[in-house]
Formats: sequence, structure tokens, C-alpha cells
Amino acid sequence: MILATVGLGWLALVLVGVPIGVAMIFVSMGYFYWSGMGIIFSVQRMVDGLNSFPLLAVPLFILAASILNSAGIAQQLFGFARALVGHITGGLGHVNVLASLFFSGMSGSAMADAGGLGKMEIEAMRKAGYDDDFSGAVTAASSMIGPLVPPSITMVLYGVISNTSIGALFLGGVVPGFLCAFSLMIMVWLLASRRGYPVDPQASIGEIMRLFIGSLPALLTPLVIIGGIFTGYFSPTEAAAVTVLYALLIDLLFYRELTLRKLWNSLYETAATSSAIATIIAGVSLMGYVLAREQAPQQIAQLFLSIADEPITFLIAVNLMIFVLGSFVESLVVLLIVVPILVPIAQGFGIDPIHFGIIVVLNLMISILTPPMGMALFIVAQVGGIPFPRLAMAILPWLIRKRPVRVY
Repeated sequence: MILATVGLGWLALVLVGVPIGVAMIFVSMGYFYWSGMGIIFSVQRMVDGLNSFPLLAVPLFILAASILNSAGIAQQLFGFARALVGHITGGLGHVNVLASLFFSGMSGSAMADAGGLGKMEIEAMRKAGYDDDFSGAVTAASSMIGPLVPPSITMVLYGVISNTSIGALFLGGVVPGFLCAFSLMIMVWLLASRRGYPVDPQASIGEIMRLFIGSLPALLTPLVIIGGIFTGYFSPTEAAAVTVLYALLIDLLFYRELTLRKLWNSLYETAATSSAIATIIAGVSLMGYVLAREQAPQQIAQLFLSIADEPITFLIAVNLMIFVLGSFVESLVVLLIVVPILVPIAQGFGIDPIHFGIIVVLNLMISILTPPMGMALFIVAQVGGIPFPRLAMAILPWLIRKRPVRVY
């Protein structure tokens, strides 16, 4: 009864427009007041939830992505990708996917990809004669590569709340990220073959090398991060700070487009985004305590054990649950609420937490493309000037082709 009241209270606040994190805090504080623990205890819980050294990596990776985007590096990567694959059937569709793969190695965020590259990609495809439905769908679908390829903000958060090696998660996401990019390019080729989209003239070796050299400092970003972590020079959290310094350094030495105004805007954007994430984490910390006190994890574990008696059945159930939840609730909230409950159950089935983390992150990325709450769709619709209902219909074939198949 208490859990139902807390849940309905949170849902009611969200429906009237209260931000998700703030709604969690309000409802949880009401629970603490009603139970006699007091408001001071709830404040202590919020502080404890945010008192984590690995969490420092989140705002730093956000800042690095914003600096790299402000420095005009997205245009460099787009030009290099266009020279490589623009002449293949599907032309700028392949460029879209490849540019997202390159940019994901710096941003680690699907939203940064959709917002940073999205407008440029859609405008280029529109000028070349591509339909808005195709352009918007491939832009949104390719943005999911970001959190799979290191650095990944989503994997940092998963590693923090599941006490899993962030470096191992980064390494584990490389192959799934490349497989997703390859499958997207197959989809682009199939659709482009039917619709007869234009292609670019094949670039010369000299032009490709010129664009490669111009993009090389940015392309080395993931190698700097992964190499530093696995050689022991710095931890994943310190890698985020190194990425910020590296972003500033390559702009200072090579690109020289980052003005003081752009740097200030990057800092402001990072502060705004990080504060929103911190509010959600604080709210989830409070709500998590409420759920634990009312033994919700035990009830959920019993439910899973009653319907799943082997690892593959459990993983299928988790896939379906995250897919449904992510269609209606922000992916970050799903990650922070669901993972602490499910990881111990997964370990009970003998599933490696790294393996489980990649599955969770991949499903969360699919959920940001799923109406009605697909955040990537909202961003692409806004930057591309495409009506949201039209984009929501256009993305459906891409979702069907992209459901993960995994045999444990």
C-alpha cells in the first residue's frame, strides 16, 4: 500500500509537469516525514548519493564533448566520413552513421551526437535530395552508438551504481558499438537501393589523406582514454579530466576555433546538464532507500525468479522490461532505479556484470528512439525541423531491425 502511494504520488507530480528528479525528492521527503525519520535524514541521503568519486567523470565527459563540438570538430569528422563512404549506395546515410561512430569516441552521449551532428547531417542530406523521413530516422538511430563506444557517460553511471570496472565496460562496448554501426549501414544500403538516393563522386586518395590528417587529433581521443586506463596512467575518472585537457590542447594546437565565448557556453551547458543529472541521482538515492526499506527489491527478485529459471529467460525478461519502461520513462531514471535491483539477480544467475551492463545500456539506447518518450527523437525533430509524429513513424523500421539477439 505504501509503495503504491509513493508510486502514484510520483507519477501525479510528473504528469503535472514537475521534473522527474524533483518529483522523486518531494515524494521521498513526504515518506520520510510520514515515517518519522525527518527531513534532515533525507538531506543526508541525497548528499551520500552524490558523494562518489567516479561520478566526477560525468560532468567532465560532458564538458569535453561540448568543447569538441564548439571547436568545429564535428564538421571535420563529417567531411572525413563523407570522403570515405559518400560514394557507396546510400551515400550520406553511411556518412551519417560513420560520423556518429567517430563523434561517439569523443562525446560518449547519444544526446550530444543527436544535437551536435544532427542539424548538420540533416541539412546536408536534405540539400542532396534525401527524404526527411530517412534523414531524421538514420540520424536518430545512429546516435545510439555514442554510449556504446568509449567514453560513455551511461557506462560510467552503470559502473558506479553496480560497482563494476568502468574500464572493462568501456572495452566491452567497442564490439557491440561497431556491430550496431555495421547493421545500420546495411539498413541504409537496403533502403537507398530501393529509393535511388544520390551518391557523391569517389574522393581521391589525396583528399582522403588530407581530411584524415585534419581529423586525426580528434580520432585519437578514444585511444588516449582507453590506453591511459589500461596502462595504469590514470583511472576512468581521471581519464575524464584528461579528455577535457586533451580537447583544449588539440583545439589550441590544431583547430583554433574555440573562443572565450564558446568556452563559456560550454561551461554553462555542462553545468546545466550536470545539475539536472545530479538532481535525478539525488532523487533516485532517496527513492532507492524508500524502495529498499519497503523491501521492493526482494519482491521484484521473487517475481523474476518465478518467471525465469535460467539465464536466457532472465535476460529476455530484462530486455522486455527495459524496453517498455524506457518507452515511457527517461532512460537515465530507468538506469538508476533498475540496475541496483537487477545486478544482484543477474549475478545469482551467473551472468557477468560487464556482459549484463552492455545489454542494459544497449536496451536503454534503443528506448531513447522509442515513442512516446524517445528523447533522441525529440532532439532530432527539433534540430532538423521534422514534425515529431512523422519522425516517430519513420524510426519504427529501424527499431525492428535493431532489436538485439543474444544467446547466453
